[in-house]
Amino acid sequence: MNTLRRLATAALVTSILATLAVPHVHAVTIDWVTVGNPGNQDNIDPNNRFGIMGGVGYIYQISKYETTIGQYTEFLNAVAKSDPYSLYVTGMGTDLNNAGIIRSGTSGNYQYTAATPAGVNPPGAQSATDRPIGYISWWNTARFANWMHNGQPVGDQGPSTTEAGAYTLNGQVSGTAPAKNAGASVYIPTLSEWYKAAYYSPALNGGSGGYFKYATQSDQVPGNVIGSGSNQANYLVYSGSYVYSVTQSTGQYINRNYLTDVGAFSASPSYYGTFDQSGNLLEWNDSSGWNGVSGQSSASTQKGIIGGDFGSTDFGVSFSGYTSTSAGSVADLGFRLASPVPVPEPSAYCMALAGLACGGYSMFRRRRRA
Repeated sequence: MNTLRRLATAALVTSILATLAVPHVHAVTIDWVTVGNPGNQDNIDPNNRFGIMGGVGYIYQISKYETTIGQYTEFLNAVAKSDPYSLYVTGMGTDLNNAGIIRSGTSGNYQYTAATPAGVNPPGAQSATDRPIGYISWWNTARFANWMHNGQPVGDQGPSTTEAGAYTLNGQVSGTAPAKNAGASVYIPTLSEWYKAAYYSPALNGGSGGYFKYATQSDQVPGNVIGSGSNQANYLVYSGSYVYSVTQSTGQYINRNYLTDVGAFSASPSYYGTFDQSGNLLEWNDSSGWNGVSGQSSASTQKGIIGGDFGSTDFGVSFSGYTSTSAGSVADLGFRLASPVPVPEPSAYCMALAGLACGGYSMFRRRRRA
């Protein structure tokens, strides 16, 4: 009997160690930053043209970077072999200013590939996968959030993949957007969540906290030179004429790329460590428009857009507004996501050791009683 117990214990240990040695791999990994300092004050600057926002009474996480072409390509290959809800739009492959993704094959067997950026690009704007994805509707943002919430499943667009989870969509592609569901593990940030992550610093005003004008920890107009210089962003800088970041020249041409790799302005993060909230692409937030509840998430036919893009001027870099959820996919609109701070859980390794210890102690007691 003791021999059988020893063999069973050895088999259990082998099984546990094998499980621990093979991590569960997801196709998309989001780099989160934690936004702390709960209960910070709203931005009540009388010159703030966006309303009152930024105060958040809880700790949360937000994406360090805008969602990338590579991440969205993984999403499409997982759930859009057929594409009934238009997660892919033609402009993702044809608009060379921010392409993108190439679709091949026929419905039921679509395949998606990240496209090399058009034109001659400097370091920091050369990656096929690391530039942000544009041509995104609010609905496609919600479906990506659902997919992440559901554990990145592979299969047709439906309740277990894109149509339920963080948001209950059930095939809807226009009209009144639903509010976020309770218990969403990944979701579209509210205006205040996005705004706080971009502009707030608890170190301002002698440690009482406050807001920068730009998401580069600066009140001074940023430059737009890619690299390790501080206070830089991908937008139009005026220097006698408007100059684009990627080309460092005037004029926009239809046959070249203007997007930078996410995080390419490596010394220009927000206080909490996010990048590109003052340029590259505008971003969706989940606040309802034109209804007096700025910063709140609720059902609405208007949803918020904020930030700036590669074609924004200084004024547009801090743009905030709303657009119709029926507007479809917009060329210069991308997104980043938010998430609750996870509750720490005992690691699988610790739980396995605890189980073995309990089992060993039980066997020891049985042997003593024998």
